[in-house]
Amino acid sequence: MLESAPWAAGKARAAVVEQLGKWDYRPAPAVLDAVEEVTTLLVQAAVADGGSAVSVHLSDQDGQACILALSHHVGLTAGLDDTGGDVLHRITKHKPVTGCGTDAGPDGRRIWAVITL
Repeated sequence: MLESAPWAAGKARAAVVEQLGKWDYRPAPAVLDAVEEVTTLLVQAAVADGGSAVSVHLSDQDGQACILALSHHVGLTAGLDDTGGDVLHRITKHKPVTGCGTDAGPDGRRIWAVITL
């Protein structure tokens, strides 16, 4: 759980990379760059929703990681970030990404990506 602030993406990036290392993942440099950039996009989109907190959740299975950011701001519609551009298209430009999505629930917007490590 992080404060919903501009610096949240940097803290989330470091935490995701650290946890992947603890799980003995050693992705190639290009994949690691994608993990960091995708984490940044996910968290920035959640921060842009305007809630007071953002949480980042990480899971792994079969050589893939799922990174999810939750905005904790209820009453939002899923899909677009604050610039009006579709953040999902920017996420899928990264080759290791095998899927991504967003939805809005009672706990805020969830935005996620699955990356092959």
